[in-house]
Amino acid sequence: MIRTLTMTLCLFLGYSFAFAQKGLIPQTLQTIKSPDGKLVCQLYQKLDKKGHKAIFYTLTYNSTPIILESELDIQLDNHLSELAMALKVDKTTKWCEDMEFLRASSSEVDSVWKPLYGERSVIKNRYSAATIAFQKSSNHDYKMDIQVRLYNEGLALRYYFPENPKGSYYQITAENTEFSLPAGTTAFYTQWAQGKYQELPLKDWVDSGERPMSLRLANGLWACLAEAEMVNYARGKFALSKTKKNTIQTSLYGGVDAITYFGTPWRVIMVAESEGQLIENNDILLNLNPANKIAKTDWIKPGKIIREMTLTTQGAKDAIDFAAKNNLQYILFDWKWYGPALTWDTDAAKVVAPIDMPAVVEYGKQKGVGIWLYVNLQSLVKQADEIFPLYKKWGIKGIKFGFVQVGSQHWTTWVEEAIKKCAANDLMVNIHDDWRPTGEMRTYPNLMTAEGIRGNEEMPDASHNVMLPFTRYIGGAADYTICYYTNRIKTTHAHQLAMAAVYYSPIQTLFWYDKPSQSKDEPELEFWRKIPTTWDETKVVNGKIGEYITIARKSGNDWFLGCMTNNAARKLTIDFSFLTVGKKYKAHLYFDDANVNTTTKVGMKTISVDYTSKLEVDLLASGGYAIWFEEEK
Repeated sequence: MIRTLTMTLCLFLGYSFAFAQKGLIPQTLQTIKSPDGKLVCQLYQKLDKKGHKAIFYTLTYNSTPIILESELDIQLDNHLSELAMALKVDKTTKWCEDMEFLRASSSEVDSVWKPLYGERSVIKNRYSAATIAFQKSSNHDYKMDIQVRLYNEGLALRYYFPENPKGSYYQITAENTEFSLPAGTTAFYTQWAQGKYQELPLKDWVDSGERPMSLRLANGLWACLAEAEMVNYARGKFALSKTKKNTIQTSLYGGVDAITYFGTPWRVIMVAESEGQLIENNDILLNLNPANKIAKTDWIKPGKIIREMTLTTQGAKDAIDFAAKNNLQYILFDWKWYGPALTWDTDAAKVVAPIDMPAVVEYGKQKGVGIWLYVNLQSLVKQADEIFPLYKKWGIKGIKFGFVQVGSQHWTTWVEEAIKKCAANDLMVNIHDDWRPTGEMRTYPNLMTAEGIRGNEEMPDASHNVMLPFTRYIGGAADYTICYYTNRIKTTHAHQLAMAAVYYSPIQTLFWYDKPSQSKDEPELEFWRKIPTTWDETKVVNGKIGEYITIARKSGNDWFLGCMTNNAARKLTIDFSFLTVGKKYKAHLYFDDANVNTTTKVGMKTISVDYTSKLEVDLLASGGYAIWFEEEK
C-alpha cells in the first residue's frame, strides 16, 4: 500500500534538537521516522561558518545517535562554472551550497515481493519516504531533490536531478556525502574487494575502504555503510574526511557523465542491535533496486558447480559423473578452454582444448548436469554479440566473467549491458575478480553470484572466514570457491563443509581445487549432496564478527545449519528455536573427529530434536559443525 502525505514540519517534540543548532533555517527541517518508530532521520538547511546555506542530516535509533550532523553535497563541474560566474564566486563552490528550499512531500510503502530465488522466499518492502526539493536561487532551471527512504533496517538517501530543459547534460566530479559517527566507532576495513579485513578506528586509513563497510559503535549498536542500485555511475567507496574527525565520506572512483533526469546510487546506512542482525537485514539492498526485468525466467536455475580441471572430453565426462553422483547441477570449463585468455587475439567462439563440446553438452544433458564456460574480459568485450547467441546454440547454461574491470562509469555500464545480453540469450552469469554487487540480482536475476571476496583461491585462515558473513556477504551473494580435498586448506574439513550453509551463493562452487579422483565417497558428503543453494528462510543463530558464526537456512520442510569458528577453539550452545513448533526432526550432525578412520576426520551422528532442543558443541581451532535437519514424517 502506498499513501502520499504532506510532509510535516518540526512536529516531533522529542527530536527537536535541530532547533538548537546555530543558523538552522526552521522551515527546511524535515523529520522522517521508520515504520516502527525506532529510527528517526532529520534533514535540514543551516548556515555554515561562512554564512552559506548547506544541507545536513542526522540519524538516531531509539534516541541514540547513529549519524551525527553530516553534510550532503555533490559537485558538478560544467554547470558549477556557469553558476560561479553568475554568482561571482570561486568555481569550487559546492553544488548543494545556497540551494533554495521549495517543498517536501512524503509517502509510505508497505508491501512484499517474491524473488525468483534468494535467502528468503518472501521479502518485506516497508519504509517511510520523503522527497525534499531544492533549486538554485540564481537559476531556477537547476533543480535537485534529495530522496530519503527510512526502513526499520536503515536509512537510504540519494540525489535526484529532475529534467532540465535548458541544460540536460551534467558532469559529476565528486560526491561528498558525509557520515559523521559517534566517537569510538571502529570500521571493518578492507582496501579492495579481495583484500583482508581489519578493525580500525576512524583515522589513519591507507586509502578508501570497500563497501559494504560494517561499523561497531561505542554505544553498543552496529551500522553498515553500503551502496545500492549503482547503475551507469562510478563506484563509490568510503574514505575518511580530511577536515572532520570521526567522519567518513563517499569517495567516487571517478567522474560521471549524466543526462537529466537521473538519480545517483543510494547511500545506505544499515542499523542493528547486533552484528548478526545486519546479516538478516540485507534485503534492504535488493529493495532499493528495480523489480525483475526478465520476462521469461524458467532457464534460471540455481545449483552447485564443480570446476573441470583437465580441459579434456574424458575429464569432462568424469566430472559430470561425479556431479551427478553428488547432486551437483553444473560443471565449469575454466580459462584456456579457448586458448590463452589474457589477450585480444584469442577467439572465444572456438574450442581449442581437446574437448568435444557437443558430446560433453549432450552427455551432461543425459545426466542432468549443465555446462558453464569461463570467458575473460578481452573476449567478452570483443565478441559478446557473437559468442552469447553461439553459446545458447551450444546448450551452455552460464558464463563466468573473468578479470572484469571495475570502478569507472564506463565499466559499470559495460558490466550491466553484458548481463542484459546474457539474459537475452538465456545465460546465467557469475562475475569474478574485484566486482561487488549492489542489489542488481533483483533486476537481473540471471546474475547469480560474484566474487569480490578473498575466498579459497587465496586460501585465507578461519578468522577471515568468520569475518565475511558480517562484511562482504551483507552486499549479496558471493562465490567463495569452497574446497574439500586440497592440502592448501587452512581449516578443518567440517569448517569447509559448514561453509555451504553459512555462505550464500545461488551458484555455489564446491571442490574448487579438487579432482573427482581424490574423493573416497566420504560419508559426510551427504551434507553437500542434500543442501540446496537458495532458501525460504535465513536465521543467524549466534555470532561475533571475526570470532564465530552460526547460520540456519530453511528449504521446504528441512533446515541446514553451518557453524564456524576462527583460529581459536571454543564451546558454543546452538539453540534450535528456529525450528517449526510442533514438528520433530532428525538432526544429522557432521563434526570434526580425530578418531574417524578417514583422511577428512569428520564424524557423523543422528539425533531427534525439536524447537526446544539445544546442542553443546566443541569446536576445534579453525573448526566447524554442520547439521541437516530432516523433518520426521
